[in-house]
Formats: sequence, structure tokens, C-alpha cells
Amino acid sequence: MRALKYFFSEATESLWRSRRAAGLSMVTIAAGLFVLGFFLLINANLQRVIGRWTDSAEVSVYVRDDAGREQLAAVNDLLTKSGLTSSIQFFSKEEAQREFARDFPDLASASAALERNPFPASFAVRLNARAQSTPEEVDSMASLLSSLPGVADVRYDRTWIARLNSTIRFVRGVGIAIIVFLAFASAMTVASVVRLTAMARSDEIEIMQLVGAPFAYIRGPFIIEGFLQGGMGAIVSILLLVATFAAIRARFGTALGDAVGLTGVAFVPLQLLLLLVVGGMALGCLGGFIVARTVR
Repeated sequence: MRALKYFFSEATESLWRSRRAAGLSMVTIAAGLFVLGFFLLINANLQRVIGRWTDSAEVSVYVRDDAGREQLAAVNDLLTKSGLTSSIQFFSKEEAQREFARDFPDLASASAALERNPFPASFAVRLNARAQSTPEEVDSMASLLSSLPGVADVRYDRTWIARLNSTIRFVRGVGIAIIVFLAFASAMTVASVVRLTAMARSDEIEIMQLVGAPFAYIRGPFIIEGFLQGGMGAIVSILLLVATFAAIRARFGTALGDAVGLTGVAFVPLQLLLLLVVGGMALGCLGGFIVARTVR
């Protein structure tokens, strides 16, 4: 306990003496962790969007204009017996045109002015929980539907959701690479600041070595100094993240929520914020440890 008190006392005094350099180090850590936190914020909301879209994924089966009752019954029978649907709704050509007019009122007059109804009849199929967990069965069902007589086309929402997931994974990989680089830069910045402190205290360290002070007492303050820099940098990054989130939600929250179908933009979970603080402290400790290892 006495050793920890000594470490923190020496570390805080050192930070105050080199407050400008320490401030730069904290800003560097804060910038890196802010980028990480903002990335987590975007990722969390994207996962919510994809989860919502995946849960509401539909299969649309478009039928030919000349499809007969038996062909329509065959399509409905296959969908019913698949065990993958929670609801099946049939839209005639007239109902499809009315749906279009309701969804796009500005274009309703243009579609009504056409000589013939261009909208095909279709089955709108909502998938159940089993389909969400077994997409390969849905793919098989879509293939069977495409082969039925009277079916013009089958559209499965999950196809473009899978492509969106692939794009997000790529962006996530790029983001992780950037974050690793910023983490390395932050640790090196802390090490540079702590190294300046070690150089300024070189005479004091030499005296402590001459009187037989344990290496833990010599190196401990440097590690704690890095620890404090990292922790304060992490707190600054969280404050910036909160301010940025509040500004985005106040300015664009409603528009973003309406655009992606969510009730609002969500903030980073508390557990991840705690991980940011722990990560900042760990980066600071790493920088301090790098310097402490050089002290002999």
C-alpha cells in the first residue's frame, strides 16, 4: 500500500512538471480511443439496422400475367408446406397498382395513365424464425419456386442483406487496422513523454540505485504515470464521444431513424465504454512499461 501511494505521488508530480507533453500524450490517446468509440457507435447501430431488416426479410414471388388458378394454387401450396413462412399474402395486379399509388403518390397519376397495368401479381411471404436460422432452406425454396410454371421471378431480401453484411465486414476490417495503428501511436507517445521524465530524473534514479532502492520503486512511478495518462485520455475520449453523439442525435437523429427504420440512434453500451477506459489505461501502462524496462 505504501509503495502504491509512493508510485501515484511521484507519477502525479511528474505529470504536473511535464504537463504540456503529458497533455499532448493524453490528446493522442483520446483521439485514438475516440475513433474506436465512434467506430463502435456506428457498428452498434448498423447491427441494429441489419438485425431489423433481417427479421423483416421477405420473399416476393412474382407470377406471370397468364398464370392460371392451378399454377397460383401450386405456388401457395409449396409456400404453405415449406414450414418457413409466417404469413402469405397474395396481391393481384390491381392491388399491386393500388399499393404502388399509396407508397408513391407522386407517381400514381403516371401509372394510372398507362394503357395497361404494368404491375405483376405477386405473393408477399413473411419468413418465420426457422427461416432466419436456416437461410440455405430458404434458398432451396426460392429455387423450387423459380422452377414452377407461371412464376416470373423470385426475389429474396436476404441476398442483398448478405451483400451488405460483406461490405460492413470489409469496412470493419479497415477500421480495425486504423485503430491498431492509432493504439500503437498512442503507446509510443506515452513512452516518449515518460522517457522525457526518466531523463529529467536521471540523477535521482542514479542516487536511488546507489542506495540500493528496489527496481520496483524506481520503475513503478513510470508505469503509473502511463496508466494515469491513458486513463485521463480515455475519459476525455468518452466525453467527446458523448458530445458528438448528442450533436448528431439532435441534428440528424429523427431523419436517420426514419431512413433506416429504427426508433432512434443508440449510444455505445456501458460495457464498451468501460472497455474504452480499461483500454486507455492498458495503452498508457504499455507505454510506461516500455520506458521502465530501459531503466537500469
